[in-house]
Amino acid sequence: LPVKSSDLTINEMLLAFLEHAATYYRTPDGQPTSEVRELKLSLIPVRELYGLTSVAEFGPVALATVRTQMVERGLCRKLINRRIDRIKRIFKWAVAQGTVPVTVYQALQTLAGLRAGRTMARESEPVRPVDPDHVVATLPHLGRHVRGMVELQRYTGMRPGEVCKLTLAEIDRSGAVWLYRPRQHKTAHHGKERVIPLGPRAQSVLQTFLETAQQSPELPVFSPARQREDRYAAMRAARKSSVQPSQINRKKVQPKRVPGTRFETAAYAQAVAKGAKKAGVPHWHPNQLRHLFATLVRKEYGLEAAQVLLGHSRADVTQVYAERDLTRAAAVATQIG
Repeated sequence: LPVKSSDLTINEMLLAFLEHAATYYRTPDGQPTSEVRELKLSLIPVRELYGLTSVAEFGPVALATVRTQMVERGLCRKLINRRIDRIKRIFKWAVAQGTVPVTVYQALQTLAGLRAGRTMARESEPVRPVDPDHVVATLPHLGRHVRGMVELQRYTGMRPGEVCKLTLAEIDRSGAVWLYRPRQHKTAHHGKERVIPLGPRAQSVLQTFLETAQQSPELPVFSPARQREDRYAAMRAARKSSVQPSQINRKKVQPKRVPGTRFETAAYAQAVAKGAKKAGVPHWHPNQLRHLFATLVRKEYGLEAAQVLLGHSRADVTQVYAERDLTRAAAVATQIG
């Protein structure tokens, strides 16, 4: 039987929701999505301030107090609004489970989002295109796989998550322009298809990884584990003295950290940040490559082509419209991708 709201604490409700989130917010291959992490971050001040409070006593004033703490911790206005919306969504879920009165959720809905210019919360800086010269300077300071990911984003405008998950099995190489159809992408849960044309430059980047990728076409083309193996192989090849028998295999039996089979977006961004620092250029992140690509395409080929190549749903109104756009996108990719 559902627990009565008078007996249910905020911590108990949040624990029940996170158990639900662990199975609900998953990719088709069973991996948790980034939403799980965002939910946990959103709940930190709720647990700290009201964890032992009854859910029936949590109202708009309490939610506003949670929001104030987010402001004091220096979060930007848009992020705060998104996190408050997540908290409201959790109460909506609890109402559907019969553990929280609908009046509690309705009351929380009365708390409006923070408005620009009417709050002490700082405004986030808009994401701007990265300077192409900074990208070129950073490339020599990146590992082979991260360098390939950066170059592929430059030529396609794909999202960081899409380049991290790219597998050979998802690429149709039958035509002059290859087509990458990621199984997992931002709008997949809405039933939308994402098609990323890969022109000559993008194909050239992938060519150097094809031999390894063909051995395991279902695994990500870019891999932290394989990047480490490549680095070790290069070090062995550059070694001038012979390897002592005791040093042939110095791997730890049970290492604390083992490289994964694919890059996470956060690790990818961190690698780029380290490379930029070594190159002595301003900090930049992979999402700025997407903005750079969009700027160039829009300038040369117009807004419609940019929308399609970036996978924005506004350009995918009907099936006929999508087919026409894909042909145009492939033509653009032939020229610049």
